[in-house]
Amino acid sequence: MTFALYEMAKHQDIQAKVREEIDTVLKKHDGKITYEAIQEMKYMGQVIDETLRKYPPVPFLTRQCVKDYKIPNEDVTIEKGTTVIIPVLGIHYDKDIYPDPEKFDPERFTEENKNARHNYSHIPFGEGPRICIGMRFGLMQSKVGLTSLLKKYKFTVNKKTQEPIKFQVNPFILAAEGEIWLSAEKI
Repeated sequence: MTFALYEMAKHQDIQAKVREEIDTVLKKHDGKITYEAIQEMKYMGQVIDETLRKYPPVPFLTRQCVKDYKIPNEDVTIEKGTTVIIPVLGIHYDKDIYPDPEKFDPERFTEENKNARHNYSHIPFGEGPRICIGMRFGLMQSKVGLTSLLKKYKFTVNKKTQEPIKFQVNPFILAAEGEIWLSAEKI
């Protein structure tokens, strides 16, 4: 939620579009934040997906090869027992997959754009049998939290925030050096 709010504070047009979606959807649900209402917030989902692309929870994943695997069209075999490192951050910032990867662009995650990419080009929670078991809960919690905040407050980046953001070097979970400071104004 912090990185999503940070990006929306930097991009007021995106923040306004999310807030407009929140207002529209909540009106249809008597002002209540329900599961169904949250599921209708498609643009917010795009914002969260783009946030997770730029700021995945973990910068890389490790997996252990369970059987010998020959890489197709290559003269390389990964032997059983070999630890493989999957560079999530590297994939998410690959210019061939995401042109202008430094730019925050929720439009990358429209259904049409998602379907045009490889399934494993967006893996903030891993994939396959080892996918994060808390993914659905974390996404729902983030959507409810953002809805609760954005329906009442407008966010801007506070001058205490060190920009450009740099990542801490050794954390398990991706984190910014210093802190992300935001100013909130009641609307």
